[in-house]
Amino acid sequence: SYKEDELDQISKVSPVPPNMDDGVQVAAGGLYGYTVDLDQQSTKDYELIRRYRCMAMHPEIDSAIEDIINEAIVSDTQDSPVAIDLSNLDVSERIKTIIREEFQYILHLLDFTNKAHDMFRKWYVDGRIYYQKVIDLNHPERGITDIRNIDALKIKPVREYRQRGLQEPNLKSTMRTYSSQSSGVFGKQSQQTPARVVEYFLYNKKGMNYMGRSFGNNGQQQTVKLAKDAVTYVSSGLVDGNNGMVLSYLNKAIKALNQLRWMEDAIVIYRMARAPERRLFYIDVGNLPKAKAESYLRDTMARYRTKISYDQQTGEIKDSKKYMSMLEDYWLPRREGGRGTEVTTLPGGQNLGELSDLKYFQDKLYRSLNIPFSRLQEGAGFQIGKSDNIMRDEVNFSKFVGRMRKRFAGIFVDVLKTQLVLKGVVTPKEYDSMKEHITYDFQYDNHFSELRDGEMLMQRMNVASMCEPYIGKYFSVYQVRHNILGYTDAEIKEQDRQIAYERNVGIIPDPNAMQAQEQQMAQDEANM
Repeated sequence: SYKEDELDQISKVSPVPPNMDDGVQVAAGGLYGYTVDLDQQSTKDYELIRRYRCMAMHPEIDSAIEDIINEAIVSDTQDSPVAIDLSNLDVSERIKTIIREEFQYILHLLDFTNKAHDMFRKWYVDGRIYYQKVIDLNHPERGITDIRNIDALKIKPVREYRQRGLQEPNLKSTMRTYSSQSSGVFGKQSQQTPARVVEYFLYNKKGMNYMGRSFGNNGQQQTVKLAKDAVTYVSSGLVDGNNGMVLSYLNKAIKALNQLRWMEDAIVIYRMARAPERRLFYIDVGNLPKAKAESYLRDTMARYRTKISYDQQTGEIKDSKKYMSMLEDYWLPRREGGRGTEVTTLPGGQNLGELSDLKYFQDKLYRSLNIPFSRLQEGAGFQIGKSDNIMRDEVNFSKFVGRMRKRFAGIFVDVLKTQLVLKGVVTPKEYDSMKEHITYDFQYDNHFSELRDGEMLMQRMNVASMCEPYIGKYFSVYQVRHNILGYTDAEIKEQDRQIAYERNVGIIPDPNAMQAQEQQMAQDEANM
């Protein structure tokens, strides 16, 4: 590992900033030093969140979201939806006990048992979630006293790259410095002063439409800076590679939902306009001029056509002859030389019950949300059985939910770090090395992956039993355990140790002792 001075030297010679995939917009200068393009991106970001929330109110989207959340957050009356696993953490049992107690305290502050469903839904729909960690500044050693959720429309993360020694550089000076660092050879770049990263959050209780500004008058004066360590920020992990904006899991379904709505409206309009049968009146107007022909046609319509309407509010009956709608009869003039006056019928629309186009766009919407299509079919239910009942889309859906859980667990990672550091249990560097070995186990409800693993183990055991007569002749024990059963060298070593222990304590009978006992019994029978 490099020392700190070596790392500092590397930062001096590299013009590339550290890789950040959290979707935080990079500010060029101080609070008011944003470019026009950056404001436009932030405005789109704000509008996207509002669009995601409107999408979540549609019945199809809401049903898919609930299916995903019910799969990700499983809770019952006894256990918490999530538990901390410290089996891979190499620390003392006293430290593990403290970490477990602090984790339970964090779950209590979040009220995670009761609000887990709502928290995951907010994070899934918005694509991000914010929590403020409230502490007692007079007694920080007491740890976090409260955890408050912040609306994603009222807060914005900001990251600034400032030159060392400068307090509030403006946009132009920052761009000139970056251009000078980007030009020249590698050795000249190392002589430039490295930039320092300043990260914070902008909060406005009235809502922010883009960075540094808010709705209402005096929006910038009402905007408050929050320190990075005071806010827990977890994004969906989906970032637009073109502009760096954080996306929600609903982003892929925007076009599919719009197409579905357009198709539904088109079908309704077509059915309303084409469902009834209408009459066609061809009126013979002879050689009358245009104006007189139109007057004659109107007189004929008024003579034979009646339209009575009932007003529900006043109870009056009105005559609406002068209004003609698309659902009524058609009156068309016919010149001399035609077939004279004629009344025919315009048939209604055909195949009005055809919904294949609507079904296509509905399936497309569910595929964009990674929902197994088998769950949406009528009559398709969950079955516990052999591998022919275990479908590939269910296994992929289980993996998709697992990835979302791991990303969502970033809330616990950040809050637990703050709590342990404030309590003096660990230092920030120690926690950074420990967090890779801390896992968060969510209760699981999808058994398709378990069925798949069971089927695979059964097949391996059948092959191993077929190879058993040939062990020592064509196969070695190591080959059967490693290649057929799929054990690694570490797992084989651990299994041997566990088997030896269980034989010593008598859990597993010793095969040599069993063989000697069988021989003794056979000898006793022979003597008798």
